Amino acid sequence: MYQELSFEEKYNAIGKKESLYEGSFVTAVTTTGIFCKPSCRAKKPNAKNVIFYDTPQQAIQNGFRPCKICKPMNLEGEAPEYINNIITELQDNPYLKIKDFDLRQRGVEPSKIRRWFKKHHNMTFHSYQRMLRINKAYNQIKGGNSITNTAFGLGYESLSGFNEGWQNIFGKSPKNLKERNVISIIRFTTPLGAMFACATDQGICLLEFTDRRMLETEFQDLCRRLNAVILPGKNKYLDLLQIQLLEYFEGKRREFSIPLHTPGTEFQQSVWKMLQQIPYGETWSYKEQAIKLNKPKAIRAVASANGYNRIAILIPCHRVIGSNGDLTGYGGGLGRKKYLLQLENNNEESSK
Repeated sequence: MYQELSFEEKYNAIGKKESLYEGSFVTAVTTTGIFCKPSCRAKKPNAKNVIFYDTPQQAIQNGFRPCKICKPMNLEGEAPEYINNIITELQDNPYLKIKDFDLRQRGVEPSKIRRWFKKHHNMTFHSYQRMLRINKAYNQIKGGNSITNTAFGLGYESLSGFNEGWQNIFGKSPKNLKERNVISIIRFTTPLGAMFACATDQGICLLEFTDRRMLETEFQDLCRRLNAVILPGKNKYLDLLQIQLLEYFEGKRREFSIPLHTPGTEFQQSVWKMLQQIPYGETWSYKEQAIKLNKPKAIRAVASANGYNRIAILIPCHRVIGSNGDLTGYGGGLGRKKYLLQLENNNEESSK
């Protein structure tokens, strides 16, 4: 059984302005009557005045009120409603182009939406729109539509403008479509913070928290292995993923039924498949995992392959702990690992 985070570990984690422990606990301060997220930027309270609760609801039940600075009742990284509405419009309407004038007509300040997209997607709002349209174009041409019909059907004013936009992303003309692939990406929020999910036409190929330190390396490795570019856009597996993840966090789902696309070495593939055999609500040690792979001396290699897993939760590397019961490493942060294990353990206990 995994070990709980101690008071000292929680206290050392607060005030670092990182989101690795988001969703794992909240910090209640007896002198102010306020509770905060672990990453709150407010002054760190004295340890003697701190009480830790697992959920905001527990803090409220004990008479504490949410902090106005970190807003612990909000989902971490959740997109404002007006941005979600705009993204939905863009995905549903291939002809739509939203310019600064259109944003002002909607009562949205252009600089505000630019900052949001730069922070959360690492691109401008207009770049996001261009990439979304190119993704749609790729799928239409791959489906048999002509380059000309696709370009003008998506609102491009000239074929040369479409070709230029395509080459800026793919490095080649749309006539060479078969030489490059597209990985569709979305950003969405969960009780543990914002996540990126990527999918090809074969299945989910990445699911990671947006603050994962290895994220850029994982993006680059995926693009290299699949000879692809990553573009924002819709995908049937991404739609299914969001539905099943919501059910998982609500305690209504224990197994996922979504195709996965996991390029990697033969050994990594075997480790990732073994991870999916760990039952919901249970934990294995790295040593147990190595033994089940008939490689009892390859504990470090197994641990390394676990670390290269790009698909969090669905390939449940959070269910692997140290032989002594320690949580050990997790790309999403130990706080999230603890949360996931507690979620599964509590649901298993309640079903008995």
